[in-house]
This record gives sequence, structure tokens and C-alpha cells, in this order.
Amino acid sequence: MRIRDWDRNLKIRLLGETCFNVIFWVFYPYLSIYFAQSFGKSWTGILLILSQALSVLVNLFGGYFADRLGRKKVMVFAASGQAVGYGIFAFSATPWLDAPAIGFICFSLVSLCGTLYWPASQAMVADVVPEEHRSGVFAVFYTAVNMAVVIGPLIGATFFLDSPSIILFAACAVCLLVAVLLASFTRETLSADMLKEKRSGSEPWHKAVAAQLRDYKVIASDRVFLLFIIAGVLLAQIFMQLDLLFPVFLKETINSTTILAYGDWSFQLSGEKLFGLIVSENGLFVALFTVAVTKWMLQFRDRFVFIGSALLYAAGIAMFGQMSTFWGLTAAIVVFTLAELMTAGPQQTFVSRLAPEHMRGQYFAASSLRFTIGRTLAPISIPLSEWVGYDGTFALLTVLAVLSAVIYYRMFNQFDKQTA
Repeated sequence: MRIRDWDRNLKIRLLGETCFNVIFWVFYPYLSIYFAQSFGKSWTGILLILSQALSVLVNLFGGYFADRLGRKKVMVFAASGQAVGYGIFAFSATPWLDAPAIGFICFSLVSLCGTLYWPASQAMVADVVPEEHRSGVFAVFYTAVNMAVVIGPLIGATFFLDSPSIILFAACAVCLLVAVLLASFTRETLSADMLKEKRSGSEPWHKAVAAQLRDYKVIASDRVFLLFIIAGVLLAQIFMQLDLLFPVFLKETINSTTILAYGDWSFQLSGEKLFGLIVSENGLFVALFTVAVTKWMLQFRDRFVFIGSALLYAAGIAMFGQMSTFWGLTAAIVVFTLAELMTAGPQQTFVSRLAPEHMRGQYFAASSLRFTIGRTLAPISIPLSEWVGYDGTFALLTVLAVLSAVIYYRMFNQFDKQTA
């Protein structure tokens, strides 16, 4: 399905969300540095954990509101809320106010609004795109995000830490533009009859959330799936350090490193600017090699793919803690990215193999807990680096990755017994 054949709603969203993703990745990778400078590493980790916990809670309401208020209304509200959050955050980062506490509250507000936005946006795709074309549409949006990951950090390495308020005002303007475009040029994709039916037959919000939580009991009743979730949560601790521990680590341990040198000429970067380049490399590798690595993994049994991915995560995180040069860190991020891409496709396929047909939705919903729980726990690495040092923190993360490989080994042994 070509982009020119898309519904107008999707074309407007692709334009607006691409602009937003670029500006988002200009500052997002550097927020842990920004807040660590303001609050110290211990408080930054604790505050980020609280912020992510709130986002996980709000995530339970995202689908509920999208079904009962309509996709468009929720998306406009969320984009407007993000514009307000970024606007106040920008003012708090100016020399006239300089109030990082207000900035953190606004960042939390932005995160909560983003959590409301995405379920409605995903539902809108399902509303207007035939099932056989949805994967292609989602792939285009996914590619746009990864291209933003390539461009954004390079810009942020130059501008954000020196002039955070300018970048945040730009984010406010982009979110406001997205809200205006959605309000003015898109239509509600949930039909009036369906919206009326959802509202008239809907449970109170607290009962809907309780029902959603009860669906997760499938985790406890399926031992293989439980091990899958536990291993996924452990690996999420490693993957999410790319935007949490890595920037702080590079800023504090690398004053300057040479990227290229010729004779008396050399091109050098500071630790935080080097981090922007490393994150961009990760985004570029993901954008270029996701399809190729996914096809490559089809040649191997799931057992070897999952265990191999976990061991590569262990190798990548161990390498990262020992490297101090651009080329050494690039080698580490290559290993790290390969570990990420190895299971990008197989993990969804494995969940579908585990799930009984009548419970497939519950299984996929529950599988997302790997990331929601992982995202909530991952910021603990920042204060941990202050308590036990970077060597101790990277060693612990390496152990978690190896432990996840052991859990995968036990999971597949159990799975083989069930399917024998």
C-alpha cells in the first residue's frame, strides 16, 4: 500500500509525528545528563522511576479512553497537553527561571500525555487500514522513528545541553502544530454508532482497569510464558540503558576523544557529543538492518536466537563499560544493536505460538509487561552507578543479561516438554 493511497488521517499523522520525533530525539537522550546535573544521580534515578511508574499506570487507561471518547479527541488532547508541558519545561530551563523541579514535573506530564496518545494512534491505523496492509503502514511509521533517532541526537549533541530552552520551545511549537493539524484536518475514525455503543455499554473506568489487570493472570498460569516475561524484563534493563546510564557515563568518564586524525589535524568530541553520535549509529543500524537480520534469524531455531541475543547483550554491555574511544564504542554498539535486532521479529512470533487462539489478545497485552516493568525499573542504574561505581553497575547489568540467557534455556526446555 503506497503512501499516496493512505487515508488523509495517516498522511497528516506521518508528517506531524515525523517532525515531532526528530525534535524529541534532539533532547530525549540528554535528559538524564540534564537532570543529573540538577538533582544528582541518586535523585534523578528515583524521580525517573516514579515518572515511569505513573506512565505505566496511565497506560491502563489509554485504550479505555480511545474507545469511549474517540481516537481524534484523545490524540488532540494528548498533543495539546504535550505542547503545554514542553512550553512550561522550556520556561523552567531559561536563565530567568532556572527551575529544574518544575521541568521534571512538566516532563512527567509530557510522558503521561504520550502514553495516552499512542493507543489511540494505533487504533486509528486499525480503523482505516485493511488488515493485510497494516504491517506495511506500521513499518513506515517505525522507519520514520528510526530515521529521527539518527538525525535528532546529532543535533542535540550540538545544541541541547548549551541551549535547552530553545529546543524545548521548538518541541512545544511542533506539538502545538500536531494538535492543530489533528483538530483541523483529520476526522474521527471510530463510527458514531460504535462510539455510542462503546459509551452506553462501557463499564466504569475502575472496573475496566481491574478487568485488564485480571487478564494478566495468564502469566502465572503458563510457566513458559512467565519465564519469557522474566527474561524480557531483565533484558529491558540492559536495552534501556542506552538512554539512561550511557549518556551520564560518557559525560563523566570521557573529557575528549579523537574521532579522526590526519597529521596535525584531528576531529575530537566531548563525552556527551560522542554519545549523540553513538545513539545515531544505533538508529542508523536499526533502520538499515532490521529486515536483513530478521530474515537471517529465520534460519535458526528460536532457542538459539533468544539465547544468542541475551549473550550478545551481555557482551555489548560489558564492552561498553570498558571502552573509551569512538571506534571501541562503535564496536560495542554494533554488538548491542545486533542483540536487539535478533529478536525483533521472533519474539512476536513466539508469543503467537504460545497463545491459545481464544487468548491471543491477552497474551500480547501481557507480553508488553516486559517493557513496562523494565522501563519502570531501568532508571535505578543511575543511582546505582553512584553507590557501586560504573564498573560495578556494568558488571551487574552483564550478569542480568547472562541470567536472562539461562532463563531462556530453561524456558525452551519447558516448552519442548509441553510440545513433545
